[in-house]
Amino acid sequence: MEKKTNAPAAKKVAAKKSSGGISPAIVIPVLFIISFCIWYFLLGDDANFKDPDVKHKPVNALGIIYSGGVIVPILITFMLTVLVFSIERFITIGKAGGSGDLDTFVKKVRTLLDQNNIADAVKECDKQKGTVGNVTKTALQKYSQLTTDTDLTKDQKLAALQKEIEEATSLELPMLEKNLTVLSTLASVATLVALLGTVLGMIRAFFALGDGGGAPDAAALATGIAEALINTGLGIGTSAIAIVVYNFFTSQIDTLTYKVDEIGMSLQQNFSAHN
Repeated sequence: MEKKTNAPAAKKVAAKKSSGGISPAIVIPVLFIISFCIWYFLLGDDANFKDPDVKHKPVNALGIIYSGGVIVPILITFMLTVLVFSIERFITIGKAGGSGDLDTFVKKVRTLLDQNNIADAVKECDKQKGTVGNVTKTALQKYSQLTTDTDLTKDQKLAALQKEIEEATSLELPMLEKNLTVLSTLASVATLVALLGTVLGMIRAFFALGDGGGAPDAAALATGIAEALINTGLGIGTSAIAIVVYNFFTSQIDTLTYKVDEIGMSLQQNFSAHN
């Protein structure tokens, strides 16, 4: 009987953890195809070069970026990936905060708890919604259930309440942290790939020096150096953006976690004082 009772809950937890967000395995390959098309058709358009046949001497910024070589589509993929997942995390974490101000919500719930008004506290959770509201509502329902339980001791009830809060939190937080690993990975990988492009560009530049003997091919030398610098710029820019947005979203999640912990502590203290 116990297994039957716990199975739906386990399935619900698994479904909750897997839901929400977009899949990197699908999005990143699509973004690579888009990036390659941007590089080949838009940046590599004949109008961006003085000599369209050999794609030489770019006349605008688009042609200059194209001159970065085959590493450029990869770096564009990284940049688009950071952009897409930043927007996705911004929407998801924004919804997790709920419909009202979190500080005001926490104060209202704590005030209602001090008054032992569980029913109105649950109503405030329904208004707030989001991660903090959902966790608080689950904990309040367990709180209300434990107040009428005569089989457990006070310590057992407090332990059960704490466990309920922890389970509710573990159910909500993975959805918020999903895809943040993509941003943190790109923060370092983008720089390394850009370094690869830089090395390839410098190799081309040194070949231009070697082939020219005493009079190096200035055009080929400039092309190699330009390729190196373009890749460096794209990689560093992508990495910088990824670091900033990753730290921003991490701080937002930490704030939500702190609010959950604050309400959880208030619930346990209130239960200990009134029961």
